[in-house]
Amino acid sequence: MTDDTVISATPAQPEPKQKVWDAPVRLVHWLLVFLVAFSWWTAEEGEMQWHYWSGLTIVGLLVFRVYWGFAGPETARFSRFVKAPGDVLSYTGKLFRPNYRASFGHNPLGALSVIAILLALIAQVVLGLFASDTDGLESGPLSPYVSYEFSQDAAALHEDAFNILLILIGLHIAAIVFYLLAKRINLIGPMITGSRKADDVEGPASGIAPVPLWRFLLGVAIAGLTVFLIVWLPTTR
Repeated sequence: MTDDTVISATPAQPEPKQKVWDAPVRLVHWLLVFLVAFSWWTAEEGEMQWHYWSGLTIVGLLVFRVYWGFAGPETARFSRFVKAPGDVLSYTGKLFRPNYRASFGHNPLGALSVIAILLALIAQVVLGLFASDTDGLESGPLSPYVSYEFSQDAAALHEDAFNILLILIGLHIAAIVFYLLAKRINLIGPMITGSRKADDVEGPASGIAPVPLWRFLLGVAIAGLTVFLIVWLPTTR
């Protein structure tokens, strides 16, 4: 009598994931994507009250992101991804090697793009805060603190600077497409889920370490207080 041989299939193990982006970084990123588009639409359609509040929301997000660049987890910190020119050139050389692997967080070239877009956004909203239209009916909340001529110049620069921002955003999107098509690396997915396959990424297998909740709450408070002061201070004049 021959025993029947039972063959049991071993279930496939899920591929290990590496946590790359924390929730605040991802939330700020996608809110900025939406609000920049929304601000453009409101300006084009003359919906200036919505434009006003959209711009103030962007101010709060930028204040938080700058704070988070010092208080957030590893991949959120400017000290982690802002590199010297030599490091950028070295990375560019490795980019076209067959054994290229994605960086843990922003790569040196991507970091330049992120910093450029953040600076352009900061310039954009600061100009908007001081801007005023010709008749003064639609003005930024801080326009009372500057001369009429200055607010007019700020309004013109606010409009022109948006074209620079669009160029930077276009380059950013082009880089995402390049990595997807040429390197087979999806940069959008991790910015949604926060994780990517550990085998595809350099850096610690454990990914980013969590930060205390109070740091996040402090950043939210600082951002909220900044927006509140921008709106409230002109009323005290």
